Amino acid sequence: MKKNNKKNNNTKSKIIIPVVVIALLFAGIGISMGYFKNGLYTVMKVPDFELTDQNGKKITNKDMLGKVYLVEFFYSRCPTICPVMNSNMKAIEEEIGNPDFGIISISIDPENDTPEILQQHARKVGAKTPNWHFLTGDRTYIGKLADEFNIYVGDQEDEGESLNHSGMIALVDKNGNLRCRYGKNNMPILYYSGLNYEDPEGKIPKLTGKYHPDREILIEDIRKLLQ
Repeated sequence: MKKNNKKNNNTKSKIIIPVVVIALLFAGIGISMGYFKNGLYTVMKVPDFELTDQNGKKITNKDMLGKVYLVEFFYSRCPTICPVMNSNMKAIEEEIGNPDFGIISISIDPENDTPEILQQHARKVGAKTPNWHFLTGDRTYIGKLADEFNIYVGDQEDEGESLNHSGMIALVDKNGNLRCRYGKNNMPILYYSGLNYEDPEGKIPKLTGKYHPDREILIEDIRKLLQ
């Protein structure tokens, strides 16, 4: 009898182990499906922020929950890449045309960019959606926020650097996660370029360039997240 019991226990163990392995495999697949939902990579949770928009209204990351949105750092007096970035944002806004889509444009020049100035700038850009917020606030706070987003903004203490910034754009999903697609090397691109290029591959930046490949892929990825 003891031999039979031992045999039965071994048989049960042989059955249970594969079942557990299969269950763990499916659980892992489930987690992966959530992580790579829509074929897009989840970079991180969006940093918490609270700033004032062009209408004098406080806007936080919690206000943007339920919306797919883009985040850029810019300033209204910028003579170089900012007009290009704003123009590409405008083109995306027009192409998407969805009330669940928004844009967060954070000024790195808050001393000049008061809500009144940003309101004028919004009109100049031609922003139509009420979900396009041009934000201003404390410069130190904004610098730290850029660091949390991992988007370059110049050191405010350095006069030559303080108004330098990256042309990168962050894509945020409805749950407040930074998302991105995979590049040709199968690695996450993390951020999208808001610039124009001389070539269709997006290798040679040019202010007057007629190519803007990342604008096109952003439109595709925003649509995926809006589904």
